[in-house]
Formats: sequence, C-alpha cells, structure tokens
Amino acid sequence: MTNIHRAGPNRRTVLHGAAVASGAAVLGGAFTMGGPAHASAKVAEPTLHSRADWSARPPAGRIQVMDAPPRYILIHHTATENSTDYSLGHAYTLSRAIQSYHMDTNGWLDTGQQLTISRGGHIMEGRDRSFAAIRGGRHVMGAHVANHNSTCIGIENEGLYMSQGPTTALTDALVATLAWLCGAYGLDPYSRILGHRDFNATACPGDVLYGMLPELREAVAEAMAPTVVELAARREPADGGPSYPPVPDDEPDRVFHHGPARGPDDFTR
Repeated sequence: MTNIHRAGPNRRTVLHGAAVASGAAVLGGAFTMGGPAHASAKVAEPTLHSRADWSARPPAGRIQVMDAPPRYILIHHTATENSTDYSLGHAYTLSRAIQSYHMDTNGWLDTGQQLTISRGGHIMEGRDRSFAAIRGGRHVMGAHVANHNSTCIGIENEGLYMSQGPTTALTDALVATLAWLCGAYGLDPYSRILGHRDFNATACPGDVLYGMLPELREAVAEAMAPTVVELAARREPADGGPSYPPVPDDEPDRVFHHGPARGPDDFTR
C-alpha cells in the first residue's frame, strides 16, 4: 500500500481543511453508532446534483429500495482518466457515460453506484432514487460490490488513484458526503467507512485513496463534531463485516483496478 504521506504534501492539513470547509456541520440530534436513521445526527446536506440535472436516462427496470439502511459506506475510484476538466459540465458528461456503460455494456438496470464525485468536487446522484432514499433513511440497492450490495452504499470517485491522490476539491466533497451519509444513517465513521478492496479482491479504490481512509474518517468525525458524543468509543461492527465472495461466471470482466460489482448473492441488477 502506498504511504498516505506520499500522496501529496500536508495531507493532514488538507483533510482538516476539508472537515472545516465541507459544509457538513451538525445541525443537532443524537448520534448512535450503527443505529437507525431516526436516531442519527442531522448533518447538513452538501451541494448535490440530481439525475435530472445531468439528464439521466430512466432505469430499465424496477429499482429496489430497501427499508433497512446500509451498514457500510464504500469508497471506490472509477479507474478512469485523471481529468483536469473540473467543470460541472464535465461532471454531467461523466455521469451520463457511467450510466451508459453500466446499462449498455454491463446490462444493468441503471448506474451501479448511488453517488459519484467528479475531480471538480461535484456530487452527483447515481442510481435512481438514491437521494430520496438517503433522506428517508432507506437504501437503494445498487451494483458496485459483489455480494454486499444490500448492505453497502457506494461512492465512485472520478479518477485512478494507484499512484497519485485525488484533487482537493474531490477530497473536500468526499468528506462532506461521508459526513452527510454517516449522519443520515447513524453510522460510525471510524468503523463504517471502508474501501471496495475490504470486501472484494480488487485494487479499488487505489493504493493512495485507500491509504487516505484513516485520515478521511478523522476528518468526517471532525466535521460531525461536537454532537457526536459517543464517537470516541470507536466500536467495531459485529454484523459479519467484509468477505471475499467469488465472482459469478456471468459477471463481465473488469480490470483489477476497479474490481467486481455483483456476486451470486445479489438479487438485482
């Protein structure tokens, strides 16, 4: 694994700034680690861009919305070019390209992940109904982590992070998004923010971004302070956690940088 401090100078300062500037201030409420959404902290929603904004196609079938909230937030990278186009227009184009690939090449109902963050820091809705589900404490089942799609919500971060880190704009947006999700679902950032490689055999989300996870968790906790009273306990989850299921024979081949998205236990595309 690449040492986090090689990803760029003053990484801790950058993440501290992300926590302060993310807009993910806690508005009030009690926090229960891993608890139900109704007991969660109310964290300010970051600036979001809906499917209507980027002109998404309608899904090809019924989207599964589960009453139970997700238990983990998974960090991915798209394993695509590290674009220097940070515009909102590029973010919209990226979302359309992902949806087209997932529907037309993979044969899925819709975009696989629930959220996408561009290198310009624009936060996009992925799979249909994801924003509404998050706001309601529910979970839209996607296709981004083999055999764990029913318990994990996924964030695709634009770029390939095997040897370099994400932009400051993306990092700031990621911290804000993670704080919002932890607040919405009552999740402890220290134990419930994980990388794709924690569940499946893959290089995703890249050595550098994966190495940033401990400091990202700290930044999210800071962004959620001061009402996250029980955070210091940092209890580990006791619900089975990650595993490494085999990839089914009919799953399309993917480069190791991105990894498997569906497994035989996933009942929806």
